[in-house]
Amino acid sequence: MSDPIRLVIVDDQAMLRGALLALLELEDDLTVVATAGDGAEAVSAVAEHRPDVCLMDIQMPGMDGIEATTAVLEAAPGTRVLIVTTFARPGYLRSALDAGASGFVVKDAPAEQLADAVRRVHQGLRVVDPKLAEASLFDGANPLSEREQQVLRLAADGRSAASIAAEVFLSAGTVRNNLSSAIGKCAASNRAQAVRIAQDKGWI
Repeated sequence: MSDPIRLVIVDDQAMLRGALLALLELEDDLTVVATAGDGAEAVSAVAEHRPDVCLMDIQMPGMDGIEATTAVLEAAPGTRVLIVTTFARPGYLRSALDAGASGFVVKDAPAEQLADAVRRVHQGLRVVDPKLAEASLFDGANPLSEREQQVLRLAADGRSAASIAAEVFLSAGTVRNNLSSAIGKCAASNRAQAVRIAQDKGWI
């Protein structure tokens, strides 16, 4: 019998980490070697244990799952990353694949489907939730520039253009121009609506 597939599970919610661990440990060919609660812990755990597959959440405090995917693959190029998230957004899918993830599944998938996704990713295959793949195809790529994404994320907290400008070292006028451009690209009528649309599509 071949060695079991070694896993690291990353999720900022302890209950979900425990649930995923319990479910996957029921599979004879899978074993969890470590868990992590955020992106930085994930990089450390992967560097230490060199797992075959890292199951990665997206929305986490500090380093998010997209950034952590890039860092994990730099720390352990032989590890494959499978995104497992509640947020089934086309923009997240594109960002995750661009960062080097081998798969993207949602947390409400049946346990056997998740275990199968782990096996397929370990075999070098790409696994993507079919409904999300279709939505990503029709929604197209993220139209926002990196700067527009940055100012829109900060605008989500209700900050003024002057406050955003002070944080990103730009003039208030430049921030307003970026916000105006982002609003137009989101086909929104104001910044609050643009934030909602961009978040729903996973663009920010």
